[in-house]
Amino acid sequence: MALVNTRKMFEMAYKNGYAVGAFNVNNMEITQGIIEAVAEEKAPLILQVSKGARKYAKISYLKAIINVVVEENPDIPIAINLDHGDTFETCKQFVDDGFTSVMIDASHYPFEENIEMTRKVVEYAHARDVVVEAELGQLGGIEEDVVGVEDVAKHVADPDQAVEFVEKSGCDSLAVACGTSHGAYKFKTEPKLAFDVIQEIGERLPGFPLVMHGSSSVLKEFVDLINKYGGDMPNAMGVPEAAVSKAAKMAICKVNIDTDLRLALTAKIRQVYAETPGEFDPRKYLGPGREAIKAMVKHKLHVLGCAGKAAECL
Repeated sequence: MALVNTRKMFEMAYKNGYAVGAFNVNNMEITQGIIEAVAEEKAPLILQVSKGARKYAKISYLKAIINVVVEENPDIPIAINLDHGDTFETCKQFVDDGFTSVMIDASHYPFEENIEMTRKVVEYAHARDVVVEAELGQLGGIEEDVVGVEDVAKHVADPDQAVEFVEKSGCDSLAVACGTSHGAYKFKTEPKLAFDVIQEIGERLPGFPLVMHGSSSVLKEFVDLINKYGGDMPNAMGVPEAAVSKAAKMAICKVNIDTDLRLALTAKIRQVYAETPGEFDPRKYLGPGREAIKAMVKHKLHVLGCAGKAAECL
């Protein structure tokens, strides 16, 4: 059984200068594309379920798919994470449902209230060997039910607050606002991540794993395919992969990727529709979409530096 929490993953990622990919899942094809890539590249894996995914597919269906992934890949360390849990009750439910990691996102509350909410989740989760991710500062952009701030540069995490937050909340990892943004329209100009903030927090919390949300790169090949085949995505822009790789060599141990999965799937479906307009078999367009996801994830594992690292994370 390869179902684990993220403690060992993050310990090795921090020590050896890479980050683990955390990929959001919404259906079977997305999940299959991710695990096929990860299995071939022998990388550790975090699968995430968001509020939007729960609305779309029901947690019972998603958990069943993930259970098959875990059972069929005993040599791959797999953590399953609740992404952006917004209440203690939601986090408790996912702990009780067998998730190995939960994120409590109280970053939009006052600092002390964020600590209090996080601490409550930590106390419940740790008693059941489940780890807790929290968030400090606010990201930009919009993704499902998560609405960020407009000017991400003004809302980066405060290193002083980060130290106090970790010490008082007891969280196991911390998503820090460092200039990233949710969605496909993250920036109007090429972003500049706050590497100085990442470095300072890393120096003041040695060995403590940080997390990057809103880190999809909005790969041009998929945006171009979508636009070529009837889409309308002008000026879509993400986080440069060079910046993600640099952060992964610092204190960033987990990088969230969702938008790039959606773009890969959508681009291939649009291409099949355009090239074979009479096609009505879902397998004929979801299959190519799954392959596009697989190829994209394999690429991302090398960007993050976690390809070939599965064995050391077990």
